[in-house]
Amino acid sequence: MLKVAMLSRWHVHAEGYAHEFKSRDDVQLTVVWDEEPEKGKEFAKQFNMDFEPDLDKLLCRDDVDAVCINTPTNKHPEVIQKCAKAGKHIFTEKVLALTNDEATQIRKAVEESGVKFCISFPHRTFSHNLFAKKVMDEGLLGDVNYMRVRNAHNGASAGWLPPHFYDEAQCDGGAMIDLGAHPMYLIPWIMGKPAEVASAFTHVTGHAVEDNAVTVMKYENGAVAVSETGFVTGFCPFMLELYGTDGSLIISGEEVKLISSKLNDKTGEYSGWINPGNLPAPLPSPIIQFVEGVLYGKEIIFGMDDAVTLTEMMDAAYRSHKQGAFVSL
Repeated sequence: MLKVAMLSRWHVHAEGYAHEFKSRDDVQLTVVWDEEPEKGKEFAKQFNMDFEPDLDKLLCRDDVDAVCINTPTNKHPEVIQKCAKAGKHIFTEKVLALTNDEATQIRKAVEESGVKFCISFPHRTFSHNLFAKKVMDEGLLGDVNYMRVRNAHNGASAGWLPPHFYDEAQCDGGAMIDLGAHPMYLIPWIMGKPAEVASAFTHVTGHAVEDNAVTVMKYENGAVAVSETGFVTGFCPFMLELYGTDGSLIISGEEVKLISSKLNDKTGEYSGWINPGNLPAPLPSPIIQFVEGVLYGKEIIFGMDDAVTLTEMMDAAYRSHKQGAFVSL
């Protein structure tokens, strides 16, 4: 039985994570801590957990094997390092940290502790994105020279995001560091880390942080990748596009289209656009990977290297926005 403490209800995914943990027979939710005690007490009552206002005391409890961290991002360095030093296995919401230096400190603490670690990168478990990775790795598009990923919703324009998601002190940014994290971890996973990035962030709804954002990336071989996101777009499907010298892959919502001169039909000619029928099976969710990694030694496919890379990408994206120029990773 894995005994899990929920650390904060700040992030919008905290309740969903609690439900997923609670759905398993081999997990027990035991206690909540929150930087805002009243919210923590409500969270604890909802899921029949204890509430502990002192994080240090919580980490000394015998009924805490692991933690699920949903705190404001600016609290990650302090909270994650405390958990690691207490020997608690760590599941955390993205992003890992706001700066490269903080990410390095967290890595050191986690690696020295020997605890299991998982960051939530759900898009790397989805069938269509696994297919994109497979197409790239198998060279079906030839030399890929352009990638585009768009992930956006209307949380700001429709008014349903919580106010603290616009708090620059807690988040260090808006749409890009939150929703844009998904394109920003997919791109280096598929294309590798870029050499330089440049960002354009705007404020459609007048909040202190950006709600409409694009980051462009340049690679040493001439390839370009684009990460698009925003809180001001309704009815926007997830988009992932790959273009190469021998073909293209377009993912729009649930639709997947592939064309490749390397896919010949019986006449020896390529058959044009196809809708692949056999996509890879989806992988277990990040929560499932974490639980089964801790309890049964199964693989957690995204760990500290991936977490640090995402922070590096975000750090560069925001430095570029502030400087108004391309910056190196």
